[in-house]
Amino acid sequence: MNKKIARREFIKKTSRIVAVSGLAGCGLVLKGCTTKQEFDLVIRGGRVFDGLGNEAFEDDIGIFGDSIKKIGKIPHSKGKSIIDARNKVVSPGFIDAHDHTDVGLLVNPKAESHIRQGITTVVSGNCGSSPFPVADEIFEETFVSLEDAYNIELDWRDITGFFSRLKERGIALNYSTFVGQGIIRGAAMGFNDRPPKGKELELMKMLVEENIQNGALGLSSGLEYAPGSYALPDEIVVLCKVAADNGGMYATHMRDEGDFLIESLDETCDIASQTGIRVQISHFKIAYASNWDKIDEAISRLEAARDEGISIYCDRYSYIAGSTGLSSFNFPLWAKQGTTSEFLARLKDPNLESKLREHFKKREKKLGSWDKVIISSVFTEKNRKFEGKTVKQGAEETGKDEFEFVRDLLIEEKDRASMIIFMMSEKNLKRILAHPMVGVGCDGSAMAPYGLLGKGKPHPRSYGTFPRVLGKYIREEKILPLKDMLKKMTSIPARNFGFIKRGVLQVDNFADIVIFDEDKVIDKATWKNPHLYPEGIESVIVNGGVVIQNGEHTGNLGGKILRRSP
Repeated sequence: MNKKIARREFIKKTSRIVAVSGLAGCGLVLKGCTTKQEFDLVIRGGRVFDGLGNEAFEDDIGIFGDSIKKIGKIPHSKGKSIIDARNKVVSPGFIDAHDHTDVGLLVNPKAESHIRQGITTVVSGNCGSSPFPVADEIFEETFVSLEDAYNIELDWRDITGFFSRLKERGIALNYSTFVGQGIIRGAAMGFNDRPPKGKELELMKMLVEENIQNGALGLSSGLEYAPGSYALPDEIVVLCKVAADNGGMYATHMRDEGDFLIESLDETCDIASQTGIRVQISHFKIAYASNWDKIDEAISRLEAARDEGISIYCDRYSYIAGSTGLSSFNFPLWAKQGTTSEFLARLKDPNLESKLREHFKKREKKLGSWDKVIISSVFTEKNRKFEGKTVKQGAEETGKDEFEFVRDLLIEEKDRASMIIFMMSEKNLKRILAHPMVGVGCDGSAMAPYGLLGKGKPHPRSYGTFPRVLGKYIREEKILPLKDMLKKMTSIPARNFGFIKRGVLQVDNFADIVIFDEDKVIDKATWKNPHLYPEGIESVIVNGGVVIQNGEHTGNLGGKILRRSP
Protein backbone atom coordinates (compact mmCIF):
# COMPACT_ATOMS: atom_id res chain seq x y z
CA MET A 1 0.00 0.00 0.00
CA ASN A 2 1.48 3.37 -1.03
CA LYS A 3 1.71 6.30 1.39
CA LYS A 4 -1.28 8.23 -0.08
CA ILE A 5 -3.62 5.24 0.29
CA ALA A 6 -2.42 4.55 3.83
CA ARG A 7 -3.04 8.19 4.77
CA ARG A 8 -6.60 8.09 3.34
CA GLU A 9 -7.39 4.90 5.34
CA PHE A 10 -6.10 6.55 8.53
CA ILE A 11 -8.30 9.62 7.97
CA LYS A 12 -11.38 7.45 7.37
CA LYS A 13 -10.84 5.47 10.57
CA THR A 14 -10.20 8.50 12.75
CA SER A 15 -13.21 10.32 11.25
CA ARG A 16 -15.46 7.39 12.20
CA ILE A 17 -14.13 7.48 15.76
CA VAL A 18 -14.88 11.21 16.10
CA ALA A 19 -18.37 10.74 14.62
CA VAL A 20 -19.20 7.92 17.05
CA SER A 21 -17.90 10.01 19.96
CA GLY A 22 -20.14 12.89 18.88
CA LEU A 23 -23.23 10.70 19.08
CA ALA A 24 -22.77 10.23 22.81
CA GLY A 25 -24.83 13.34 23.52
CA CYS A 26 -24.59 16.38 25.72
CA GLY A 27 -22.64 16.10 28.95
CA LEU A 28 -20.03 13.64 27.73
CA VAL A 29 -16.70 15.28 28.47
CA LEU A 30 -14.27 14.17 25.79
CA LYS A 31 -10.53 14.72 25.99
CA GLY A 32 -9.19 17.01 23.29
CA CYS A 33 -5.77 16.98 21.68
CA THR A 34 -2.97 17.52 24.21
CA THR A 35 -1.00 20.00 22.10
CA LYS A 36 -1.56 23.76 21.73
CA GLN A 37 -4.59 23.80 24.01
CA GLU A 38 -6.08 27.22 24.72
CA PHE A 39 -9.13 26.24 26.78
CA ASP A 40 -9.76 24.07 29.82
CA LEU A 41 -13.23 23.26 28.48
CA VAL A 42 -15.01 23.71 25.18
CA ILE A 43 -18.81 23.46 24.87
CA ARG A 44 -19.38 22.48 21.28
CA GLY A 45 -22.27 23.19 18.94
CA GLY A 46 -25.11 24.02 21.32
CA ARG A 47 -28.09 26.32 20.75
CA VAL A 48 -26.73 29.27 22.69
CA PHE A 49 -29.11 31.68 24.44
CA ASP A 50 -27.06 34.59 25.74
CA GLY A 51 -29.52 35.46 28.54
CA LEU A 52 -30.36 38.87 27.11
CA GLY A 53 -33.54 37.75 25.37
CA ASN A 54 -31.93 37.35 21.94
CA GLU A 55 -32.66 34.48 19.57
CA ALA A 56 -30.48 31.39 19.91
CA PHE A 57 -27.41 30.90 17.74
CA GLU A 58 -25.30 27.78 17.21
CA ASP A 59 -21.71 28.18 18.37
CA ASP A 60 -18.92 26.91 20.59
CA ILE A 61 -17.91 28.33 23.96
CA GLY A 62 -14.32 28.20 25.18
CA ILE A 63 -13.66 28.36 28.93
CA PHE A 64 -10.32 28.98 30.63
CA GLY A 65 -10.12 29.04 34.41
CA ASP A 66 -13.38 30.43 35.77
CA SER A 67 -14.32 32.53 32.75
CA ILE A 68 -15.60 32.44 29.19
CA LYS A 69 -12.74 33.29 26.82
CA LYS A 70 -14.31 32.73 23.41
CA ILE A 71 -17.72 32.36 21.79
CA GLY A 72 -17.27 31.18 18.22
CA LYS A 73 -15.97 28.25 16.23
CA ILE A 74 -13.22 26.47 18.15
CA PRO A 75 -11.10 23.62 16.72
CA HIS A 76 -11.43 20.34 18.57
CA SER A 77 -7.74 20.36 19.46
CA LYS A 78 -8.00 23.63 21.39
CA GLY A 79 -9.79 22.24 24.44
CA LYS A 80 -8.49 19.97 27.20
CA SER A 81 -12.07 18.70 27.61
CA ILE A 82 -15.07 18.88 25.29
CA ILE A 83 -18.80 18.85 26.04
CA ASP A 84 -20.86 17.94 22.99
CA ALA A 85 -23.95 20.16 23.26
CA ARG A 86 -25.37 19.62 19.78
CA ASN A 87 -29.19 19.80 19.74
CA LYS A 88 -29.16 21.06 23.34
CA VAL A 89 -29.80 24.48 24.87
CA VAL A 90 -26.81 26.30 26.34
CA SER A 91 -27.84 29.06 28.75
CA PRO A 92 -26.34 31.15 31.54
CA GLY A 93 -26.73 29.35 34.85
CA PHE A 94 -30.04 30.04 36.56
CA ILE A 95 -30.17 32.55 39.39
CA ASP A 96 -32.60 31.55 42.15
CA ALA A 97 -34.00 34.96 43.08
CA HIS A 98 -35.53 33.81 46.37
CA ASP A 99 -34.07 30.99 48.44
CA HIS A 100 -33.56 29.84 52.01
CA THR A 101 -30.42 27.75 51.64
CA ASP A 102 -27.86 28.49 54.37
CA VAL A 103 -26.79 26.02 57.11
CA GLY A 104 -27.83 23.16 54.80
CA LEU A 105 -24.67 23.88 52.80
CA LEU A 106 -22.66 23.00 55.90
CA VAL A 107 -24.51 19.67 56.06
CA ASN A 108 -24.19 18.87 52.36
CA PRO A 109 -22.18 21.37 50.27
CA LYS A 110 -23.09 19.59 47.01
CA ALA A 111 -26.46 21.46 46.96
CA GLU A 112 -27.93 18.51 45.06
CA SER A 113 -31.57 19.53 44.62
CA HIS A 114 -30.62 22.99 43.37
CA ILE A 115 -27.58 22.42 41.18
CA ARG A 116 -29.45 19.63 39.37
CA GLN A 117 -32.11 22.19 38.41
CA GLY A 118 -29.46 24.27 36.68
CA ILE A 119 -29.23 26.78 39.51
CA THR A 120 -25.71 28.19 39.76
CA THR A 121 -26.43 31.08 42.16
CA VAL A 122 -28.83 31.35 45.11
CA VAL A 123 -30.10 34.52 46.76
CA SER A 124 -30.74 33.59 50.38
CA GLY A 125 -31.45 35.28 53.72
CA ASN A 126 -35.04 36.04 52.74
CA CYS A 127 -38.31 36.61 54.64
CA GLY A 128 -36.59 38.45 57.48
CA SER A 129 -34.48 35.45 58.47
CA SER A 130 -30.75 34.83 58.12
CA PRO A 131 -28.28 32.64 60.05
CA PHE A 132 -26.68 35.80 61.45
CA PRO A 133 -26.44 37.82 63.61
CA VAL A 134 -27.15 35.34 66.40
CA ALA A 135 -28.77 37.06 69.39
CA ASP A 136 -27.56 36.24 72.90
CA GLU A 137 -31.16 35.53 73.89
CA ILE A 138 -31.46 32.59 71.49
CA PHE A 139 -27.85 31.46 71.13
CA GLU A 140 -28.22 28.43 73.36
CA GLU A 141 -31.54 27.42 71.77
CA THR A 142 -30.06 27.77 68.27
CA PHE A 143 -26.90 25.90 69.29
CA VAL A 144 -28.91 22.93 70.57
CA SER A 145 -31.26 22.97 67.59
CA LEU A 146 -28.44 22.86 65.01
CA GLU A 147 -26.60 20.17 66.95
CA ASP A 148 -29.71 18.01 67.30
CA ALA A 149 -30.87 18.39 63.71
CA TYR A 150 -27.62 18.47 61.75
CA ASN A 151 -24.73 17.79 64.13
CA ILE A 152 -23.43 21.30 63.33
CA GLU A 153 -21.61 23.36 65.92
CA LEU A 154 -22.76 26.97 66.07
CA ASP A 155 -19.39 28.73 66.15
CA TRP A 156 -20.31 31.96 64.37
CA ARG A 157 -22.19 35.04 65.49
CA ASP A 158 -22.08 37.34 62.47
CA ILE A 159 -22.04 37.34 58.66
CA THR A 160 -18.24 37.23 58.51
CA GLY A 161 -18.15 34.11 60.66
CA PHE A 162 -20.82 32.38 58.60
CA PHE A 163 -19.07 33.21 55.33
CA SER A 164 -15.85 31.78 56.78
CA ARG A 165 -17.60 28.49 57.62
CA LEU A 166 -18.99 28.23 54.08
CA LYS A 167 -15.64 29.01 52.50
CA GLU A 168 -13.90 26.44 54.67
CA ARG A 169 -16.50 23.78 53.79
CA GLY A 170 -16.64 24.55 50.06
CA ILE A 171 -19.90 24.87 48.11
CA ALA A 172 -21.12 23.62 44.72
CA LEU A 173 -22.91 26.83 43.72
CA ASN A 174 -22.60 30.55 44.28
CA TYR A 175 -24.14 31.85 47.50
CA SER A 176 -25.42 35.34 48.25
CA THR A 177 -27.60 36.54 51.08
CA PHE A 178 -29.64 39.30 52.63
CA VAL A 179 -29.62 40.00 56.35
CA GLY A 180 -32.99 39.42 58.00
CA GLN A 181 -34.88 42.30 59.58
CA GLY A 182 -36.58 39.89 62.00
CA ILE A 183 -33.19 38.55 63.11
CA ILE A 184 -31.79 42.06 63.51
CA ARG A 185 -34.81 43.15 65.54
CA GLY A 186 -34.48 40.12 67.78
CA ALA A 187 -30.77 40.76 68.29
CA ALA A 188 -31.34 44.42 69.15
CA MET A 189 -34.46 44.30 71.34
CA GLY A 190 -35.74 40.77 71.82
CA PHE A 191 -38.83 39.14 70.39
CA ASN A 192 -41.76 41.08 71.78
CA ASP A 193 -44.41 43.29 70.19
CA ARG A 194 -43.41 46.85 71.10
CA PRO A 195 -41.73 49.81 69.42
CA PRO A 196 -37.95 50.02 69.74
CA LYS A 197 -36.35 52.42 72.18
CA GLY A 198 -33.88 54.97 70.86
CA LYS A 199 -30.76 52.92 71.60
CA GLU A 200 -32.40 49.79 70.21
CA LEU A 201 -33.22 51.48 66.92
CA GLU A 202 -29.68 52.82 66.67
CA LEU A 203 -28.35 49.28 67.23
CA MET A 204 -30.61 47.96 64.45
CA LYS A 205 -29.35 50.68 62.12
CA MET A 206 -25.77 49.80 62.98
CA LEU A 207 -26.41 46.09 62.34
CA VAL A 208 -27.97 46.81 58.93
CA GLU A 209 -24.98 48.92 57.92
CA GLU A 210 -22.45 46.45 59.30
CA ASN A 211 -23.95 43.45 57.52
CA ILE A 212 -24.24 45.21 54.15
CA GLN A 213 -20.70 46.54 54.43
CA ASN A 214 -19.56 42.97 55.08
CA GLY A 215 -21.29 41.52 52.04
CA ALA A 216 -25.06 41.22 52.53
CA LEU A 217 -27.12 42.24 49.50
CA GLY A 218 -29.38 44.31 51.68
CA LEU A 219 -32.24 43.90 54.14
CA SER A 220 -35.03 41.33 53.92
CA SER A 221 -38.28 41.35 55.86
CA GLY A 222 -40.89 38.75 56.71
CA LEU A 223 -43.72 40.99 57.84
CA GLU A 224 -46.12 38.08 58.33
CA TYR A 225 -43.75 36.47 60.83
CA ALA A 226 -42.78 37.32 64.38
CA PRO A 227 -40.77 39.25 65.42
CA GLY A 228 -40.39 41.18 62.14
CA SER A 229 -44.15 41.64 61.96
CA TYR A 230 -44.05 43.77 65.12
CA ALA A 231 -42.26 46.55 63.26
CA LEU A 232 -44.46 49.43 62.10
CA PRO A 233 -43.85 50.93 58.62
CA ASP A 234 -41.88 53.87 60.03
CA GLU A 235 -39.38 51.47 61.59
CA ILE A 236 -38.91 49.67 58.25
CA VAL A 237 -38.41 53.03 56.51
CA VAL A 238 -35.59 53.95 58.90
CA LEU A 239 -33.78 50.65 58.30
CA CYS A 240 -34.33 50.76 54.53
CA LYS A 241 -32.85 54.26 54.43
CA VAL A 242 -29.69 52.89 56.04
CA ALA A 243 -29.67 49.97 53.61
CA ALA A 244 -30.11 52.27 50.60
CA ASP A 245 -27.37 54.62 51.80
CA ASN A 246 -25.03 51.63 51.88
CA GLY A 247 -25.96 50.40 48.41
CA GLY A 248 -28.27 47.64 49.61
CA MET A 249 -31.73 46.57 48.47
CA TYR A 250 -34.92 45.55 50.24
CA ALA A 251 -36.50 42.11 49.73
CA THR A 252 -39.86 41.75 51.40
CA HIS A 253 -42.29 39.02 52.26
CA MET A 254 -45.08 41.55 52.55
CA ARG A 255 -47.31 42.01 55.57
CA ASP A 256 -50.20 40.21 53.87
CA GLU A 257 -50.62 38.29 50.60
CA GLY A 258 -54.35 37.70 50.79
CA ASP A 259 -57.09 39.85 52.32
CA PHE A 260 -54.80 42.90 52.63
CA LEU A 261 -52.65 42.29 49.57
CA ILE A 262 -53.31 45.71 48.01
CA GLU A 263 -52.63 47.54 51.27
CA SER A 264 -49.37 45.59 51.64
CA LEU A 265 -48.32 46.52 48.11
CA ASP A 266 -49.02 50.15 48.92
CA GLU A 267 -46.89 49.89 52.07
CA THR A 268 -44.02 48.37 50.11
CA CYS A 269 -44.15 51.00 47.38
CA ASP A 270 -44.37 53.79 49.95
CA ILE A 271 -41.23 52.49 51.69
CA ALA A 272 -39.41 52.46 48.36
CA SER A 273 -40.66 55.94 47.49
CA GLN A 274 -39.51 57.40 50.82
CA THR A 275 -36.08 55.79 50.81
CA GLY A 276 -35.16 55.32 47.15
CA ILE A 277 -34.29 51.70 47.83
CA ARG A 278 -34.52 48.98 45.19
CA VAL A 279 -37.27 46.48 46.06
CA GLN A 280 -37.70 42.75 45.49
CA ILE A 281 -41.18 41.45 46.35
CA SER A 282 -40.86 37.88 47.53
CA HIS A 283 -42.94 35.03 46.03
CA PHE A 284 -45.58 37.38 44.62
CA LYS A 285 -48.94 35.66 45.02
CA ILE A 286 -52.65 36.17 45.60
CA ALA A 287 -53.62 33.87 48.46
CA TYR A 288 -57.05 32.26 49.09
CA ALA A 289 -59.90 31.95 46.61
CA SER A 290 -61.75 34.97 47.97
CA ASN A 291 -58.85 37.17 46.82
CA TRP A 292 -57.93 35.65 43.46
CA ASP A 293 -59.77 38.35 41.52
CA LYS A 294 -57.42 41.00 42.96
CA ILE A 295 -54.74 40.11 40.44
CA ASP A 296 -55.60 42.92 38.00
CA GLU A 297 -55.39 45.57 40.70
CA ALA A 298 -52.22 44.07 42.17
CA ILE A 299 -50.41 44.04 38.82
CA SER A 300 -51.63 47.57 38.09
CA ARG A 301 -50.08 48.77 41.38
CA LEU A 302 -46.75 47.17 40.49
CA GLU A 303 -46.70 48.63 37.01
CA ALA A 304 -47.68 52.08 38.30
CA ALA A 305 -44.83 52.00 40.83
CA ARG A 306 -42.38 51.04 38.09
CA ASP A 307 -43.68 53.83 35.86
CA GLU A 308 -43.18 56.29 38.71
CA GLY A 309 -39.50 55.40 38.79
CA ILE A 310 -39.47 52.92 41.69
CA SER A 311 -37.02 50.09 41.10
CA ILE A 312 -39.28 47.13 41.85
CA TYR A 313 -39.19 43.48 40.85
CA CYS A 314 -40.78 40.24 42.05
CA ASP A 315 -40.11 36.51 42.13
CA ARG A 316 -42.35 33.45 42.12
CA TYR A 317 -42.10 29.65 42.26
CA SER A 318 -44.01 27.43 39.83
CA TYR A 319 -46.58 25.84 42.17
CA ILE A 320 -50.00 26.75 43.59
CA ALA A 321 -49.15 25.70 47.15
CA GLY A 322 -46.93 27.51 49.61
CA SER A 323 -44.95 26.19 52.55
CA THR A 324 -43.96 27.57 55.93
CA GLY A 325 -43.85 26.67 59.60
CA LEU A 326 -46.99 24.97 60.90
CA SER A 327 -47.40 27.54 63.66
CA SER A 328 -46.98 30.58 61.39
CA PHE A 329 -50.33 30.24 59.69
CA ASN A 330 -52.38 28.70 62.46
CA PHE A 331 -51.64 30.89 65.48
CA PRO A 332 -51.81 34.67 66.03
CA LEU A 333 -48.76 36.91 66.24
CA TRP A 334 -49.44 37.84 69.85
CA ALA A 335 -49.03 34.19 70.79
CA LYS A 336 -45.67 34.02 68.99
CA GLN A 337 -44.00 36.74 71.08
CA GLY A 338 -40.75 35.89 72.84
CA THR A 339 -38.81 32.66 72.69
CA THR A 340 -40.03 29.26 71.53
CA SER A 341 -40.52 28.21 75.15
CA GLU A 342 -42.77 31.21 75.79
CA PHE A 343 -44.85 30.42 72.70
CA LEU A 344 -45.27 26.79 73.75
CA ALA A 345 -46.30 27.90 77.23
CA ARG A 346 -49.15 29.91 75.70
CA LEU A 347 -50.27 26.88 73.71
CA LYS A 348 -50.45 24.91 76.96
CA ASP A 349 -52.30 27.65 78.89
CA PRO A 350 -56.00 26.61 79.26
CA ASN A 351 -56.95 30.25 79.86
CA LEU A 352 -55.84 31.13 76.31
CA GLU A 353 -57.42 28.19 74.50
CA SER A 354 -60.65 29.93 73.53
CA LYS A 355 -58.80 32.88 71.97
CA LEU A 356 -56.44 30.52 70.11
CA ARG A 357 -59.36 28.43 68.88
CA GLU A 358 -61.11 31.54 67.60
CA HIS A 359 -58.07 32.44 65.47
CA PHE A 360 -57.74 28.85 64.28
CA LYS A 361 -61.37 28.85 63.15
CA LYS A 362 -60.82 32.00 61.08
CA ARG A 363 -57.92 30.31 59.34
CA GLU A 364 -60.11 27.33 58.49
CA LYS A 365 -62.66 29.67 56.93
CA LYS A 366 -59.96 31.16 54.68
CA LEU A 367 -58.93 27.72 53.49
CA GLY A 368 -62.30 26.06 53.23
CA SER A 369 -61.02 22.82 54.72
CA TRP A 370 -58.06 21.43 56.65
CA ASP A 371 -57.46 18.89 53.91
CA LYS A 372 -55.65 21.72 52.10
CA VAL A 373 -52.82 21.70 54.67
CA ILE A 374 -50.21 18.91 54.57
CA ILE A 375 -47.73 18.19 57.35
CA SER A 376 -44.43 18.27 55.46
CA SER A 377 -41.85 17.70 58.19
CA VAL A 378 -41.49 17.02 61.89
CA PHE A 379 -38.46 16.55 64.12
CA THR A 380 -39.27 13.50 66.23
CA GLU A 381 -39.56 9.91 65.03
CA LYS A 382 -42.74 9.54 67.07
CA ASN A 383 -44.65 11.86 64.75
CA ARG A 384 -42.96 10.91 61.49
CA LYS A 385 -46.11 9.01 60.54
CA PHE A 386 -47.91 12.32 59.99
CA GLU A 387 -45.53 13.56 57.30
CA GLY A 388 -47.35 13.73 53.99
CA LYS A 389 -50.78 13.63 55.65
CA THR A 390 -53.26 16.47 55.89
CA VAL A 391 -54.23 18.14 59.14
CA LYS A 392 -57.68 16.63 58.66
CA GLN A 393 -56.23 13.11 58.34
CA GLY A 394 -53.99 13.61 61.37
CA ALA A 395 -56.92 14.75 63.48
CA GLU A 396 -59.00 11.75 62.41
CA GLU A 397 -56.19 9.30 63.19
CA THR A 398 -55.65 10.72 66.68
CA GLY A 399 -59.31 11.16 67.55
CA LYS A 400 -58.81 14.88 68.16
CA ASP A 401 -60.29 17.91 66.50
CA GLU A 402 -57.99 19.83 64.11
CA PHE A 403 -57.07 22.48 66.69
CA GLU A 404 -56.05 19.93 69.29
CA PHE A 405 -54.07 17.93 66.75
CA VAL A 406 -52.05 20.92 65.53
CA ARG A 407 -51.55 22.36 69.01
CA ASP A 408 -50.36 19.08 70.51
CA LEU A 409 -48.12 18.36 67.54
CA LEU A 410 -46.39 21.73 67.87
CA ILE A 411 -45.89 21.22 71.61
CA GLU A 412 -44.39 17.75 71.08
CA GLU A 413 -42.19 19.00 68.23
CA LYS A 414 -41.17 22.20 70.08
CA ASP A 415 -42.48 24.21 67.11
CA ARG A 416 -40.25 22.28 64.68
CA ALA A 417 -42.94 21.27 62.21
CA SER A 418 -43.59 22.54 58.68
CA MET A 419 -46.60 22.50 56.39
CA ILE A 420 -47.63 22.79 52.74
CA ILE A 421 -50.73 24.88 52.11
CA PHE A 422 -52.81 25.01 48.92
CA MET A 423 -54.09 28.56 48.46
CA MET A 424 -53.31 29.88 44.95
CA SER A 425 -54.90 29.52 41.51
CA GLU A 426 -53.28 28.03 38.41
CA LYS A 427 -54.64 30.81 36.19
CA ASN A 428 -53.04 33.51 38.33
CA LEU A 429 -49.80 31.54 38.59
CA LYS A 430 -49.36 31.45 34.81
CA ARG A 431 -50.10 35.13 34.49
CA ILE A 432 -47.62 36.01 37.25
CA LEU A 433 -44.82 33.82 35.85
CA ALA A 434 -45.25 35.40 32.41
CA HIS A 435 -45.13 39.00 33.63
CA PRO A 436 -41.93 40.89 32.74
CA MET A 437 -41.55 42.16 36.32
CA VAL A 438 -41.42 38.64 37.78
CA GLY A 439 -38.44 36.31 37.99
CA VAL A 440 -38.14 32.78 39.34
CA GLY A 441 -37.24 31.67 42.86
CA CYS A 442 -37.56 28.30 44.58
CA ASP A 443 -38.44 29.65 48.03
CA GLY A 444 -36.92 26.39 49.27
CA SER A 445 -33.59 25.04 50.44
CA ALA A 446 -30.94 22.86 48.86
CA MET A 447 -31.68 19.23 49.78
CA ALA A 448 -30.78 15.70 48.73
CA PRO A 449 -32.65 12.38 48.67
CA TYR A 450 -30.08 10.97 51.10
CA GLY A 451 -28.60 11.88 54.47
CA LEU A 452 -29.86 14.47 56.92
CA LEU A 453 -31.34 16.67 54.17
CA GLY A 454 -33.42 13.82 52.77
CA LYS A 455 -35.94 13.65 55.61
CA GLY A 456 -39.60 14.58 55.53
CA LYS A 457 -41.87 15.38 52.62
CA PRO A 458 -40.93 18.96 51.81
CA HIS A 459 -42.47 21.15 49.14
CA PRO A 460 -41.30 19.83 45.73
CA ARG A 461 -40.21 23.33 44.73
CA SER A 462 -36.78 22.63 46.25
CA TYR A 463 -36.24 20.02 43.53
CA GLY A 464 -38.39 21.15 40.62
CA THR A 465 -39.06 24.90 40.34
CA PHE A 466 -36.88 25.78 37.35
CA PRO A 467 -37.37 22.57 35.30
CA ARG A 468 -41.12 22.88 35.92
CA VAL A 469 -41.09 26.40 34.48
CA LEU A 470 -39.16 25.22 31.42
CA GLY A 471 -41.11 22.00 30.88
CA LYS A 472 -44.67 22.64 31.98
CA TYR A 473 -45.06 26.38 31.50
CA ILE A 474 -42.77 27.09 28.53
CA ARG A 475 -42.77 23.89 26.45
CA GLU A 476 -46.31 22.69 27.25
CA GLU A 477 -48.30 25.79 28.27
CA LYS A 478 -46.28 28.20 26.07
CA ILE A 479 -46.81 31.16 28.40
CA LEU A 480 -43.67 32.82 26.97
CA PRO A 481 -40.99 32.20 24.33
CA LEU A 482 -38.04 30.31 25.80
CA LYS A 483 -35.63 33.18 25.19
CA ASP A 484 -37.76 35.54 27.28
CA MET A 485 -38.08 33.16 30.22
CA LEU A 486 -34.34 32.45 30.18
CA LYS A 487 -33.72 36.20 30.39
CA LYS A 488 -35.96 36.32 33.49
CA MET A 489 -33.91 33.48 35.01
CA THR A 490 -30.47 34.92 34.25
CA SER A 491 -29.52 38.45 33.16
CA ILE A 492 -32.42 40.26 34.84
CA PRO A 493 -31.80 38.91 38.36
CA ALA A 494 -28.04 39.31 37.83
CA ARG A 495 -28.60 42.98 37.07
CA ASN A 496 -31.12 43.48 39.89
CA PHE A 497 -28.92 41.90 42.57
CA GLY A 498 -25.71 43.46 41.24
CA PHE A 499 -23.91 40.26 40.26
CA ILE A 500 -21.02 41.43 38.12
CA LYS A 501 -20.14 39.40 35.01
CA ARG A 502 -22.86 36.83 35.61
CA GLY A 503 -26.21 36.05 34.02
CA VAL A 504 -25.03 36.63 30.44
CA LEU A 505 -22.95 34.42 28.13
CA GLN A 506 -20.27 36.74 26.86
CA VAL A 507 -16.48 36.84 26.77
CA ASP A 508 -14.78 37.56 30.13
CA ASN A 509 -17.94 36.76 32.13
CA PHE A 510 -17.80 33.98 34.72
CA ALA A 511 -18.57 30.58 33.23
CA ASP A 512 -21.83 29.77 35.04
CA ILE A 513 -23.62 27.66 32.43
CA VAL A 514 -26.44 25.13 32.18
CA ILE A 515 -26.99 22.73 29.27
CA PHE A 516 -30.41 21.13 28.97
CA ASP A 517 -32.65 19.21 26.61
CA GLU A 518 -35.50 21.52 25.68
CA ASP A 519 -37.73 18.58 24.72
CA LYS A 520 -37.19 16.59 27.92
CA VAL A 521 -36.61 19.03 30.78
CA ILE A 522 -39.28 18.58 33.45
CA ASP A 523 -39.71 18.33 37.21
CA LYS A 524 -40.27 14.88 38.74
CA ALA A 525 -40.77 15.76 42.42
CA THR A 526 -44.34 15.34 43.67
CA TRP A 527 -46.27 16.13 46.84
CA LYS A 528 -46.11 12.48 47.93
CA ASN A 529 -42.56 11.85 46.71
CA PRO A 530 -40.72 15.19 46.71
CA HIS A 531 -37.11 13.94 46.89
CA LEU A 532 -36.76 13.32 43.14
CA TYR A 533 -34.34 15.07 40.81
CA PRO A 534 -35.65 16.61 37.58
CA GLU A 535 -34.96 15.30 34.09
CA GLY A 536 -33.31 17.01 31.14
CA ILE A 537 -30.65 19.07 32.96
CA GLU A 538 -27.57 17.45 31.51
CA SER A 539 -24.57 19.61 32.41
CA VAL A 540 -24.06 22.42 34.91
CA ILE A 541 -20.87 24.48 35.09
CA VAL A 542 -20.07 26.83 37.98
CA ASN A 543 -17.13 29.22 37.68
CA GLY A 544 -15.70 27.08 34.89
CA GLY A 545 -15.91 23.80 36.81
CA VAL A 546 -18.22 20.98 35.71
CA VAL A 547 -20.54 20.15 38.62
CA ILE A 548 -23.21 18.14 36.77
CA GLN A 549 -21.99 15.87 33.97
CA ASN A 550 -24.33 13.48 32.14
CA GLY A 551 -26.88 14.30 34.84
CA GLU A 552 -24.57 13.21 37.68
CA HIS A 553 -22.80 15.25 40.35
CA THR A 554 -19.00 15.37 39.98
CA GLY A 555 -18.37 16.54 43.55
CA ASN A 556 -16.91 19.83 42.31
CA LEU A 557 -17.21 22.53 45.00
CA GLY A 558 -16.16 25.57 43.01
CA GLY A 559 -18.96 27.90 44.08
CA LYS A 560 -18.18 31.34 45.45
CA ILE A 561 -19.66 33.68 48.02
CA LEU A 562 -21.08 36.65 46.14
CA ARG A 563 -20.93 39.77 48.27
CA ARG A 564 -22.74 43.03 47.59
CA SER A 565 -20.92 44.91 44.86
CA PRO A 566 -19.65 48.34 45.97
